[in-house]
Amino acid sequence: MVRLSVAQLLPAMHGGGVERGTLEVARELVQRRHRSIVISAGGRLVPELLNAGSEHLAWPLGAKSPLTLRWVWPLRRWLAEQRIDILHARSRLPAWVAWLAWRGMDPATRPRFVTTVHGLYSVSRYSAIMTRGEGVIAVSATIRDYLQRHYPKLPVERIELIPRGVDPVEFPYGYRPSPEWLAEWRRQYPQLHDVPVLTLPGRLSRLKGHEEFIELIARLRAQGLPVCGLIVGGVEPRRQRYADQLRRQVQDQGLSDVVLFTGHRTDMREIYAVSTLALSLSAQPESFGRTVLEALSLGTPVIGYDHGGVGEILRRIYPAGLTPLGDPARLRERVTALLAAAPPVPAEPAFPRQRMLDATLALYETLRQAPRSRV
Repeated sequence: MVRLSVAQLLPAMHGGGVERGTLEVARELVQRRHRSIVISAGGRLVPELLNAGSEHLAWPLGAKSPLTLRWVWPLRRWLAEQRIDILHARSRLPAWVAWLAWRGMDPATRPRFVTTVHGLYSVSRYSAIMTRGEGVIAVSATIRDYLQRHYPKLPVERIELIPRGVDPVEFPYGYRPSPEWLAEWRRQYPQLHDVPVLTLPGRLSRLKGHEEFIELIARLRAQGLPVCGLIVGGVEPRRQRYADQLRRQVQDQGLSDVVLFTGHRTDMREIYAVSTLALSLSAQPESFGRTVLEALSLGTPVIGYDHGGVGEILRRIYPAGLTPLGDPARLRERVTALLAAAPPVPAEPAFPRQRMLDATLALYETLRQAPRSRV
């Protein structure tokens, strides 16, 4: 086996889906005795990254400023000095820095350039940088279709469909939290004991459906259903005003003891396991829908809008959870129906994480051995 040196680039390592995917690939590289380097501005996942055996360069390649381009030359020198085999960009601004550094290198010796399209970006020249990879990873069929529709000049053979995945060992079907965790949970949130719990996971940002979720809880309780709502997600400083607005909405509707904000949590497995239903209500189509897949992996039913990656996952695994976008009445009917009698979630893993990791490292190896050409 030839040892690979792989550098993954992204804005920061705080805790979203892009960051978790980066960490998972980094861990797999180390386990297979390859060299793994992540370049980002840092974040709370960096200690976990380092503990797993990867290296980290604290370069702010995602800072939205023209000054970010000053990193092109240091990156080019570093890539040559370190003899990096694979340069993998996972976000647009880091991808621009990476591509500008990469294209100025000797085509015979420079790294192979990979991009992963994690989002349904606005269609523009700026976003088109994500199509410049010698291998372009689409994280779902939704993303693959988006690329083929909006960037027809991107050769189909350069697109690699590698869906994200969840580890069924980390999120085992039928999992039940420990008695110690349950005791602490009930101490923190006694109002959730012995009532249906609807959980909306994800950071607090507009278009994620928080307002619709609060209204849903209010309407269900008006119907006589004793449900509680759980909003699980951290608040970024620039979105504090929106978080305050949501809390006022809860107070104004008299739901302060019914709709609860947990903030950022690291025990999502346990929270999904004690939830009656998990919901995904993003107004914008998601590129994949990791939270949906995590809940389903545990056997927790999920209701989500029928679009984007969430619709793709639910159609394949749990079609009973599909509901039309922007139809509050149909959403309420679907929730009511599943609270009364939810079909069981299939136990067979549909998107195992190991399949994603195997496919990603196979792409790295294929590109390393492929004939070189200018892209």
